[in-house]
Amino acid sequence: MRMRNKPWAAPELNACPFFVRGPERMAGKWQDWFPKKQPIHLELGCGKGWYIAGLAPKNPQVNYLGVDLKDVVLAPAKRIVEAAFAGAGRPVDNVGLTAYNVEQICNMLRPEDGVARICINFCNPWPRAKHNKRRLTHPRRLNDYKQFLQPGGELWFKTDDDGLFADTLEYIKESGFMLLRQTADLHANPGFFAQDAPTEHEKMFTEKGIPIKALAACWEPPVE
Repeated sequence: MRMRNKPWAAPELNACPFFVRGPERMAGKWQDWFPKKQPIHLELGCGKGWYIAGLAPKNPQVNYLGVDLKDVVLAPAKRIVEAAFAGAGRPVDNVGLTAYNVEQICNMLRPEDGVARICINFCNPWPRAKHNKRRLTHPRRLNDYKQFLQPGGELWFKTDDDGLFADTLEYIKESGFMLLRQTADLHANPGFFAQDAPTEHEKMFTEKGIPIKALAACWEPPVE
């Protein structure tokens, strides 16, 4: 979907204390950037921020880092996060947002950054075979994530797309991740994720009666 231009987006983000411009310079330094050194939960393709806004105010023991490609998406996310924290009576002190191409994610994160969980919610399914490599759950992406995900770190994934979900289950095996659990109907399994919040797309698909598929997987480096 093409996003409308928002002339206010870049100036507002540049003035935002929890937005990071040029995140490559933060590689290996994210723990120092957040006010508290604690596990980072990374959302790839965070969109308008509903997932992080639903979790971060309730979980001050976790630092949340949301990544999406363009300011035009992240500027609304910034406002939604601010509103969620205002409603909770808290300052925004455990959230970071940044604009970056996820295909180059290894340029902005290192093992010492403490990424304990990667969350991928309703990413582009890229259904045509020639485009499959662009999926955020494709093996080449999963192998990238191993470069900075902590040993024992988890990958949480939600989608409405049956084909992408089936393929992702195979990608998980192929890439050496351990599948912890899966469900073909997330909302029929309350508590599947210990911490969860609906995204904008999740609400839309649920209202249409489309079941939400989900899985959790774990990365344990092989013992040498």
